[in-house]
Amino acid sequence: MEQLRVFAGSLLSSFRDLLPIILVVAFFQIFVIRQPVPDFGRILTGFMLVIFGLTFFIRGLEQALFPIGESIANAFARKGNVFWLLLFAFALGFGTTIAEPALTAVTAKAAIIAAREGAIADDKAVMANYALGLRLTVAFSVGVAIVVGVFRIIRGWPIQYLIMGGYAGVVIMTFFAPPEIIGIAYDSGGVTTSTVTVPLVTALGVGLASSIKGRNPMIDGFGLIAFASLTPIIFVLGYGMII
Repeated sequence: MEQLRVFAGSLLSSFRDLLPIILVVAFFQIFVIRQPVPDFGRILTGFMLVIFGLTFFIRGLEQALFPIGESIANAFARKGNVFWLLLFAFALGFGTTIAEPALTAVTAKAAIIAAREGAIADDKAVMANYALGLRLTVAFSVGVAIVVGVFRIIRGWPIQYLIMGGYAGVVIMTFFAPPEIIGIAYDSGGVTTSTVTVPLVTALGVGLASSIKGRNPMIDGFGLIAFASLTPIIFVLGYGMII
């Protein structure tokens, strides 16, 4: 009975989270476009599925991914082996990003447009290699970002200096990068905020900050995702300048 009550509360919370989106869409559909909602029954069914899906997803994060990330961070912190902690951080960032469906879709589309614009040969093998190169570059950059972010937590470096320095590098590199790679580079930072990477990396940062004496989980534990979204821009700009 208690589990049902908790699940009902989660459903209500998911509905509240989605309500602003529904109101915005309904407002423009009714008062701006002034047309009836097409296939209302199908949309309503899809909306209910989204609510249930979001509820199960959040419950899964709370019961599985967050505890796993925090327990692994605690275990590495107790062992005091920085090498294995950094190696795990890189593998976590690389592995979750290379498997991200959004990244696969974006890089495949980028290869098609690059071939259409004449930046690469209009050949399936060339396009596949181009897309794979972009995926590996973004995944590698996220792995490096998580390593730097974890090392930052260990050393207690302020996150704002890394972010400001990173964006300064982005601005400078933008002037020298090929025009056709700039849009892809900026979008690549967004696809790293996936449904698996975000909770695992956040849990790793918070768990590590909680395990180190003198670290504040709110101040030191968060910020990994912001840095992980910045580094792909730098790496993809560099990829475009080299390739």
